[in-house]
Amino acid sequence: MNQFSRDRVQDQQPGVEAEMDPAPDYAPLFPGSDRLKDKVAIITGGDSGIGRAAAVLFAREGAKVAIIYLSEDEDRDARDTVEAIRAEGSDAMALRGDVGCKPFCDDAARKVMDRFGRIDILVNNAAEQHAQEDFEDVLQEQIEDTFRTNIFGQMFMVQAVLPHLSEGAAIVSVTSVTAYRGQDLLIDYASTKGAILSFTRALAHKLAPRGIRVNGVAPGPIWTPLIPASFPPEKVADFGKSSTMGRPGQPNEVAPSILFLACADSSFMTGHVLHPDGGAATAD
Repeated sequence: MNQFSRDRVQDQQPGVEAEMDPAPDYAPLFPGSDRLKDKVAIITGGDSGIGRAAAVLFAREGAKVAIIYLSEDEDRDARDTVEAIRAEGSDAMALRGDVGCKPFCDDAARKVMDRFGRIDILVNNAAEQHAQEDFEDVLQEQIEDTFRTNIFGQMFMVQAVLPHLSEGAAIVSVTSVTAYRGQDLLIDYASTKGAILSFTRALAHKLAPRGIRVNGVAPGPIWTPLIPASFPPEKVADFGKSSTMGRPGQPNEVAPSILFLACADSSFMTGHVLHPDGGAATAD
């Protein structure tokens, strides 16, 4: 183990998008309008799922994008995402490492500054989850891993980029519908997502005097690599059917909410959370 990694009890997270069938839909839904022209964004967990969809959409809107991803198992996903960003006419870089390790986060921010000269947007998206039928069987190591990735990682990344953010910058944190409804198979994960909600609101108050906005999105059931990597096939087969809309969402149905909160369209919003969840937060 080096300073940029840690021993982990489970290593199959967050899964590989290139192996999914059907593949998630990440392509932007509409033409760009330069809403992020000349901006630089860092997106954690940016190689796949919601992170990839946000990265490609940001590129279409004119941003240079640095994606952070966890392991060499995801190198193909990272390469595919970088190619998709460049196909939009923008520039990209991919940084492999563990956001749960603070030295890596600090190093990543320095490398982005060295490459692009500025940081305007941080999207804290990286996460892991491990479904478990009986809470008493959840290992201490799993709880620690989940909290370290999902909430410590967000805090470490914010600390890393804050010295480089100027007035007008934006931070967008990805929480979850499970922060509002709970999830009995994902108790530790849902708890981290509740912590992210509180972190977002508190940080918004702290950074408002500096002109930095902090908001979040709380997706519902979205078809990402985390799903087949977390649940048995019978659960995957019914994934998303309990939402009001009766289906899972696609990553490109979440990315526009992240874009809205990252750009000046939401200039009078901070401390808020958007809910691209197919009605899952209010479903019976």
